[in-house]
Amino acid sequence: MQTDYVRKAAEKEIREGRVAGSSVLALQNGEELYRGCFGMADKENGIPVKRDTLFRMFSMTKPVTAVAAYILVERGLMTREEPVSKYLEGFRNQKVVTPEGLVPVRRECTIADLLNMTSGLVYPDGEFAAGREMGGLFYEVMQNNAAGKRIGTVEFVNRIAKMPLEFHPGEGWRYGTSADALGAVIEVVSGKRLGSFFREEIFEPLGMKETGFTITDEQRARLAVNYDWDSVHNTLIPYTEAFLGLCDYEETTAFESGGAGLVATIDDYARFAMMLANGGTLGNVRILGRKTVEYMTKGQLAKEQLAAIPPDIRRSLIQTGYTYGNLMRILDEPVAAGMTTTKGEFGWDGWTGNYFSVDPVEGYVFLYFIQRCNAGTTEAARRLKTMCSAMIR
Repeated sequence: MQTDYVRKAAEKEIREGRVAGSSVLALQNGEELYRGCFGMADKENGIPVKRDTLFRMFSMTKPVTAVAAYILVERGLMTREEPVSKYLEGFRNQKVVTPEGLVPVRRECTIADLLNMTSGLVYPDGEFAAGREMGGLFYEVMQNNAAGKRIGTVEFVNRIAKMPLEFHPGEGWRYGTSADALGAVIEVVSGKRLGSFFREEIFEPLGMKETGFTITDEQRARLAVNYDWDSVHNTLIPYTEAFLGLCDYEETTAFESGGAGLVATIDDYARFAMMLANGGTLGNVRILGRKTVEYMTKGQLAKEQLAAIPPDIRRSLIQTGYTYGNLMRILDEPVAAGMTTTKGEFGWDGWTGNYFSVDPVEGYVFLYFIQRCNAGTTEAARRLKTMCSAMIR
């Protein structure tokens, strides 16, 4: 049976040492096509992956932030076209790195730029000037955080915005801190902390009881260990650092990262994905309007913006055959992507290898959760998604 092939493929990843454990879930129109838990959530203490195992979402936080932003757009509290400086003073008078030095932006960064990663904001990266500047800021904030001087979401993002941009807003694409900036906008517009807005407007209505920026002691016992590859000993070892020294999931967390801060179970995130698959509803609960979901799951990048992305970055992050928009990849050319799925399929992944995709035409939702540093979309995720799609009725 097809389920046996899926099980064997997931077990092979563990047997060959690429991951310690995993959880696989595939659904169609809310009904399970496949579910499996494999290997260890904590191999040092012999704790297996279970249905209630908690995983760090990292960048799978981003689609939640996009949904939160569109809730505010639907309510008329902000628009995609507005300049971010209307809400965050750090976005006033931004500068761009050029060979001739820093120059003023040609136009202001908009909410749409944050949603589409066309803001010019970057993550810390020693390979280019803007990334090095951002790295200096993050290092300073991490040191202060370790000393107990914690910084809140809005304050941190205002400082991020004052760092030099890699390119003029709207004139390029770079995976960076745009989603964190969007989280700060959501705080200002809603008048609530990001976690509170998520909880009240998305998590509680959808029954996502295990999802949030912080975890209890009981939940921490169910949090899967994040593993890194030890190239010296050729084995997986626990990775114990907090994300950027800031996201530690403690009650004292001040910076709630709209780009990387959530923890969830696979069932919780599946409810979020099914809501998107259903055009904004789950059961009797409506989070977004159908036309809003249709819009936010269409590619947003112009040809010029796509062309400006270095080919290796496009292949590794957006992936071949996909475009991008609203903090997710969106399938444009199924044949080029090599995927047995429908044009318009969308989703994203996380730094530790969590992966989800939604085929709204088929009502098909696929999730593959692991905890392996620097994993992103793994070949196993793509293979398992294709294998599970063979069960679509």
